[in-house]
Amino acid sequence: MLLENEKIVIIGGTTGIGLAAARAFIREGARVTALGLDEESCLKLEDEQGNRVRALKGDATREGVAERAIELCKKEFGSFNGLYHVAGGSGRKMGDGPLHELSLDGWNKTFELNLTSLMLSNRAAVREFQNAGKGGAILNMASVLGFSPSPRYFVTHAYAAAKGAVIGFTQSIASYYAKENIRINVIAPGLIRTPMSKRAAGDEEILQFVKTKQPLDGGRIGAPEDLDGAACYFLSDQSRFTTGQILSVDGGWDLSEGQYSKAEE
Repeated sequence: MLLENEKIVIIGGTTGIGLAAARAFIREGARVTALGLDEESCLKLEDEQGNRVRALKGDATREGVAERAIELCKKEFGSFNGLYHVAGGSGRKMGDGPLHELSLDGWNKTFELNLTSLMLSNRAAVREFQNAGKGGAILNMASVLGFSPSPRYFVTHAYAAAKGAVIGFTQSIASYYAKENIRINVIAPGLIRTPMSKRAAGDEEILQFVKTKQPLDGGRIGAPEDLDGAACYFLSDQSRFTTGQILSVDGGWDLSEGQYSKAEE
């Protein structure tokens, strides 16, 4: 199995993309520690996967929480050698949006949710890898909106900036820590069916747009499981010679114009 004997922490691992990854990692032989915001989802995951997973309630934007997850992983499974940071989300309800409407609180909260949390988890993982002296793998979550905007339907400028910053941050630290055999990569998904994408998934105009913007497999919103193969690769020994890379898993988003109906123009 691809992840046999790997001990992986997923930040944001009890819902959406992180939950799909937890299940996939376990199928591939890993033992997983998942951090989530909701206690019920943590308990549900443990009930589903038994002794192959441990789930911990915590806010990834708070200092020390990632360290707690790593310590739990070590305590329960004996070691820690991989981090998948999925946690993040839209700041739309907090004031994110077009620049002329963007509030300072919306900007700060969106960056805290998507970038500060990631910095904290990556810092905790790197420190642990250094202490162990064995290297390790980190996989970070960006978004195609960080480099391929869609101005009609997906206008949250702080979110786009934060996800673009994830790429710059990841490449910078990947360069610095490569000599310590710590490899750090990025997945940049397109529109994926998660709790965050409910607005888009429930809008018929957006769904019609997505058919041409993400034309693969019939033109659809992606499923969380569509990212599992890439995540397994980056956290396995198969990626031992790969660092600082950005992989778009986007159904063709970055390559496609996306068409509007006549009524929408």
